[in-house]
Amino acid sequence: MPPNIQPPLPQAFLDRMARLLGDEYAAFRASYAAARGGGLRVNTLKLTPGRFRALAPFDLAPVAWSPDAYLVPEDAQPGKHPYHAAGLYYLQDPSAMIPAALLDPQPGERVLDLAAAPGGKATHIAASMGDDGLLVANEIHGKRVWALAENLERWGAHNAVITNETPERLAERFEGFFDRVLLDAPCSGEGMMRMSERISERKGEAARVEWAPELVQGCALRQSSILADAARLVRPGGRLVYSTCTFAPEENEGTIARFLRDHPEFELIDPVRLPGFGPGRPDWLTEGERVPGLGRAVRLWPHTGPGAGHFVAVLQKRSDVERAPVERSGWRFVQVPKPLLGLYDDFCRETLTSTPAEARLALVGSYLYALPDDLPDLIGLRFIHPGWWLETFKKNRFEPSHALALGLWPSDARRVLDLPSGGAEVLAYLRGETLPGAGEDGWILVAVDGFSLGWGKRVDGRVKSHYPRGLRWF
Repeated sequence: MPPNIQPPLPQAFLDRMARLLGDEYAAFRASYAAARGGGLRVNTLKLTPGRFRALAPFDLAPVAWSPDAYLVPEDAQPGKHPYHAAGLYYLQDPSAMIPAALLDPQPGERVLDLAAAPGGKATHIAASMGDDGLLVANEIHGKRVWALAENLERWGAHNAVITNETPERLAERFEGFFDRVLLDAPCSGEGMMRMSERISERKGEAARVEWAPELVQGCALRQSSILADAARLVRPGGRLVYSTCTFAPEENEGTIARFLRDHPEFELIDPVRLPGFGPGRPDWLTEGERVPGLGRAVRLWPHTGPGAGHFVAVLQKRSDVERAPVERSGWRFVQVPKPLLGLYDDFCRETLTSTPAEARLALVGSYLYALPDDLPDLIGLRFIHPGWWLETFKKNRFEPSHALALGLWPSDARRVLDLPSGGAEVLAYLRGETLPGAGEDGWILVAVDGFSLGWGKRVDGRVKSHYPRGLRWF
């Protein structure tokens, strides 16, 4: 297929939407031909929306339902700016910002994002929690989980644990453990057919090519199974948010109706209605499929708001449900040997103004981590990172991790090379090139306009870039 030309929308999909939407269908169909820019959400762990507006090198338009979200023009290319590499924002469709907002995670809570890749909603949760509490971001797919890890690393989150497990195994281990659980369920992706911004062209093309009525039915069955596991993970009185990026009632109202019939301990609650929030559509189910209250769900449409479309249902678990016991003794790690701990202390004394996370250090293989508080025992489960990755030990030496750099402020480092975002040097650093830089030899925190970007190592007036090879710009 020639570049920038998407496959046609499936006719069976259009026929179904025409039948469901009636008079609204013409506006819905026209939205697929309209120019559409992208969306971004500011990382409030690193700066305020007001400061970002003052720094932003491209035009911004506010998103009505989120004070830290903006629309950017389609030609702005915010993913190619050094601010993106520094984790100042996440590129995200505006309607995809709603599930984490309605989850409403609070500082100090235990929160699970059950199907978290590539990380948009997990980074949103981390920011809402203010890095206080426990965030478990899980992704079952072996390749997609690494994209999740990369995005949370760039976000600078300290309290995130990244697991690579099935929902069933998590439910068996952590039944009733989490205050809030988000399930952004695998779906037929009908909303992604609308995506035309550069960051999502391939997703939109795949959604158009792969869609079929049989896919919708298969997704609905799978969603019911995963949602049942998600329900087990919620503590009594806790919140479960179910979302999809599809319009099919079988995957949305139908899945929630089946769930509520099977799980009377949950109720569907009505969130605050913001501009662009449409109601759930129980009228799109047969009379025998409906349950009371389905109109409390939220539908977002590409013809009524700035996003590509989403469905969100907010479910509350009754507080009088019996709570299963969960192992909370903490993860039984190998203690950090004194020689390695000495190397870490030496690095902090020579390079930083303080020692991060002294009380929660743990060794996994050759990797040193700072564990979040309230981390349960993960022995026997697949994981990528059990906390904030600090460094890697290598034959009587160590290398500080990129995650450590992105989780620090320049004021935390004794040696800083702060590069202007509009200059050639910051691009050279991101390409892995060596830069001139007079000063004391040793590890140096490289920053862009006052925001941490990565590590360098200065020797004899030259700073070698230690920006990770897999992330380098070309």
